[in-house]
Amino acid sequence: MLTNLRDFLNVLRLEKEIVEIHTEVDPNLEIAEIHRRVIATAGPALLFKNIKGSSFPVVTNLFGTKKRVELAFGHKPSAFMNFIANAPHELVPPSFGKLWAKKNFIVDILKVGLSTKKDAPILKNIDTPARLSRLPLLTTWPEDGGPFITLPLVLTQHPETKIPNLGMYRIQRFDDDTTGLHMQIGKGGGFHLDAYRKLNRPMPVNIFIGGPPALILSAISPLPENVPELLLASLIQGKKLSIVKDPINGMSIPGEVEFALIGEVAPNETRPEGPFGDHYGYYSLKHDYPLFRCKALCHRDDAILAATVVGKPRQEDFFLGDYLQELLLPLVKLVMPTVKDLWSYGETGYHSLAAACVTERYKREAMQSAFRILGEGQLSLTKFLLLVDKEIDLKDFRSVLEYILERADFRSDLFVFANVSMDTLDYAGPKINEGSKGVLLGVGEKIRDLPGAMPSSLPPGVRSGAVFCRGCLVIEGPAFNDDSDFAHNLTKSSLLKDWPLVVLVDNSEKASKNTSSFLWTTFTRFEPAADIHAKECDIVRHHLAYSPPIVIDARMKPWYPVELFSDPDTKTNVTKRWSQYFPDGLEMGEGDQIL
Repeated sequence: MLTNLRDFLNVLRLEKEIVEIHTEVDPNLEIAEIHRRVIATAGPALLFKNIKGSSFPVVTNLFGTKKRVELAFGHKPSAFMNFIANAPHELVPPSFGKLWAKKNFIVDILKVGLSTKKDAPILKNIDTPARLSRLPLLTTWPEDGGPFITLPLVLTQHPETKIPNLGMYRIQRFDDDTTGLHMQIGKGGGFHLDAYRKLNRPMPVNIFIGGPPALILSAISPLPENVPELLLASLIQGKKLSIVKDPINGMSIPGEVEFALIGEVAPNETRPEGPFGDHYGYYSLKHDYPLFRCKALCHRDDAILAATVVGKPRQEDFFLGDYLQELLLPLVKLVMPTVKDLWSYGETGYHSLAAACVTERYKREAMQSAFRILGEGQLSLTKFLLLVDKEIDLKDFRSVLEYILERADFRSDLFVFANVSMDTLDYAGPKINEGSKGVLLGVGEKIRDLPGAMPSSLPPGVRSGAVFCRGCLVIEGPAFNDDSDFAHNLTKSSLLKDWPLVVLVDNSEKASKNTSSFLWTTFTRFEPAADIHAKECDIVRHHLAYSPPIVIDARMKPWYPVELFSDPDTKTNVTKRWSQYFPDGLEMGEGDQIL
């Protein structure tokens, strides 16, 4: 039962899953570069004890392997989610025998909740003014707008219902008492801010760093609106969550967090925030976001700042995301009975691509499931959705794609929905928060045999090519700036007529070297309404009927943000100092390359 960060660190020490670094390190780029080199080799968590310019230590890579995720959360949350999902079938109608058989789970339910205390470790130090410059916040990529809190836990509450929301919205430090608050429009905190704006009142905001692992997991969980994340944290840690009231806003502070920033956001006060090297593997650009004014900084004695580093997958957030998907799948199947399995691909930033195995009891029933998935919470941010009607391993993407390509009648099974809202961090659309979605069905009987060998000849202008899987050819052509129509023209080539899917990229060798590279390159660099091309596209009963080959233009476009690469000087410095960080030896990986 891990009730704070220190409990977790002790477990990691016992398991030899953490290394302490006593050499002085710089939070500006150096820590992030060390972190990336370590996570690239599935290395340990890192506790930096000597931070340039700060008296507080920093810990990173807490969740950077499947093993550490399991150490943080154990198997109890999964067992409990299965209990909740199966309860309607196993406990209805109720009987004493059925309830007695599940008594342990019922006892656990009684432990869920909040326990309000008068004092807690987080209130040992209350600094007013805040002096946020004391915090060793990380600058992780060379073009970042500044230092960020990268594992923030942001608490807001609705002005009328008082129902709280705990979310993870990145925090850029501007000065000693102000930060940016990257609160996206489609998240719980964004809904709260909209309600405060309508009332023309400032919104109280509490920002936490550290605390029990359960608190971090609950903040990133895609719970239904108005379901308090603090209760999920209590459930995951297996006991009531201890809280205190903050001395300024009167809102809750989990008593075991390491730091708490107490303040507010004025209803219409914004400031440019960013750029920031994000989990899509590119910089998210500078935009106006709410300005957080910090009135007090609370911290424990000997507080430790928990941080993470995001970038091209697989980074630390990948392991948390996959665990969370597996944890919540039983509930997904409970609320969406026609969905038998569902998987979002972390290699694409999760929101860019998902696949589902659905029930197809009558023709087109799969589309009912598609609409349900695309209308459900954070799943509504999904850019492209693949549907199959056979229970195959959705994590095996090559097999999923081959299954679909054998069955998809693109004239009736490919749907593109333009003019919809999109994930704020996806820049493939025409403007921020706007874009399109796609759905592709691969159901029913097989309708084609798929080619599996490279064509003997490639169309003029194609520099190279590779087979990703049967039916899918990856080809390299001229840059988008040199020939923006090249993807469309490829659809007319007779040399590609046997290939149902062709992906046009800037570098075919990199894009096809493994599944991760293919997923990342293809689905973070295309928007369905703009970048899907077909040999023919007819309008049939107001539906766009596509004739293969389908060509996806996954080249970099001139309006896309820049791909993430490490600062060369920092890379050289970290390589040179590696033995100083790890005198007992530790493998050094390549930190800015997709894995």
